[in-house]
Amino acid sequence: MNAGQAGGVMRILVVEDEPKMRSLLRRALAEEGHAVDVAADGEQALALTEVAAFDAVVLDVMLPGTDGFEVCARLRRRGLWTPVLMLTARDAVADRVRGLDGGADDYLTKPFELDELLARLRVLARRGPAPRPTVLQAGDLRLDPATRQVWRGTVEIALTSKEYALLEALLRHPGTVLTRDMLIEHCWDLASRSHSNVIEVHIRALRDKIDRPFGTAAIQTVRGAGYRLRRDGGTPLQEAR
Repeated sequence: MNAGQAGGVMRILVVEDEPKMRSLLRRALAEEGHAVDVAADGEQALALTEVAAFDAVVLDVMLPGTDGFEVCARLRRRGLWTPVLMLTARDAVADRVRGLDGGADDYLTKPFELDELLARLRVLARRGPAPRPTVLQAGDLRLDPATRQVWRGTVEIALTSKEYALLEALLRHPGTVLTRDMLIEHCWDLASRSHSNVIEVHIRALRDKIDRPFGTAAIQTVRGAGYRLRRDGGTPLQEAR
């Protein structure tokens, strides 16, 4: 069974500055029945994504000028969620983490087998494009999971690890009521769950940092149910209900 039969024919953008590798990838993917466009650098790749829709991007990290990390980050900032498979000669954990945190969907280290690349592309094609924001945001409240930084507008806010975990859980589900048990499950280990008011204490501390100094009320208490983060990130306290 070829890639076209297993995952459907795709239109793929290959971004690779090394001519022989670029030609090899183009030929191998075309032989599998895919439509393949190529770019030799990051700026060319970004230009192509503005005029054509791709089902997947094979993106080399080590590009002249704008590197693969920056290309991927700029695609995501534009709201383009085409699956990205990053290629690199580097095998450092920090590079893999940087690529994935920057919005890449998968990572393949050179040298690699073409069969593995094709298999990974089939998996990405089955997933399809899906919004996965690299920075969580509600109104002017932002959280970056990669750097563990939090801002209200342009002001950076220092949080404890538990306050951060609570805020991240709420920001991943804005407008949704999260029960006390759901928050405990996400943020605490078993040994810490015996403290009956642990959620209330940390929610109060979190409000003291992200809401009250800014005259907002992002975190709402839903009586008998749990807590909810407003989708707009909070309104002036006198307007909050």
